[in-house]
Amino acid sequence: MRLVFAGTPDFAATALTALLNTRHTVVGVYSQPDRPAGRGRKLMPSPVKQVALDAGIPVFQPESLKTETAQQELADLKPDVMIVAAYGLILPKAVLDIPRHGCLNIHASLLPRWRGAAPIHRAIAAGDTETGITIMQMDEGLDTGAMLLKSMTVIEADDTGGSLHDRLAALGGNAIVEALRLLEKGELKAEAQNDDFACYARKLTKDEGHIDWSSDAASIERLIRAFSPWPGTYTDLDQQRLRIHSATVLPDDSRKPAGTVLRRERDGIDVACGTGTLRITRLQLPGSRAQSSSDLINGGKQLLLPGQELH
Repeated sequence: MRLVFAGTPDFAATALTALLNTRHTVVGVYSQPDRPAGRGRKLMPSPVKQVALDAGIPVFQPESLKTETAQQELADLKPDVMIVAAYGLILPKAVLDIPRHGCLNIHASLLPRWRGAAPIHRAIAAGDTETGITIMQMDEGLDTGAMLLKSMTVIEADDTGGSLHDRLAALGGNAIVEALRLLEKGELKAEAQNDDFACYARKLTKDEGHIDWSSDAASIERLIRAFSPWPGTYTDLDQQRLRIHSATVLPDDSRKPAGTVLRRERDGIDVACGTGTLRITRLQLPGSRAQSSSDLINGGKQLLLPGQELH
């Protein structure tokens, strides 16, 4: 089949790579316009664009797909299917109707749970025990289209946003290849979503990474994992911002105010929470690299001493 692929970040690049290893022909790739990155703020191609360039596939980077010019450009490719993964642009109905078999989306959740921009991180933060990939027939709604294929994975107790992202990216590549196989055989069956079970995974913001110590320790620990490596979690000590990279939950409750440092040892720094205690095992001081609590103590830093309060 003639495929057009639309996507931008690493998650999508993994799926594109999987499609390039099939007998289907990717006749064009759509990706977000190049953005400035790095210290020099040099314009850089997206991961999807780079894969396409390496494979010699034409790349299109319109600011919008709502113009007649952009829509005609897509129609001229005569796609059988358009596959979309974390593209970042809204597809109007005119675009959805161009491919012979419509547009298929690779979504990183088990729909209808976690529609929206950040399903991977929200699933971890909410304490979900499983998630997966849904291949969906796109319509004009936000991740509301009919479900065509699902592939599940367990969310492990040590999963971070990064580790789960990578696993789901690989799962997504396999799932879209299987969906196309079933489509060709006429065996791809659509199942409507039940809106009663839907929830929305809003876009991440850096401010959400500010730890609220009045929360229970388990929720804070999940937030730390969900927001690793980006956008990260942090707390303030006096005028210093400390980034928290990993922690474990202790069942102990303390009578100290939430955010109070209870203990500072090589195996971790214990902090009182609204419920339970959180042991910080890896953190980052301003202007330095991430380090273990043991390295912090070995470095002689007089920070995070018992009785100090984090905010």
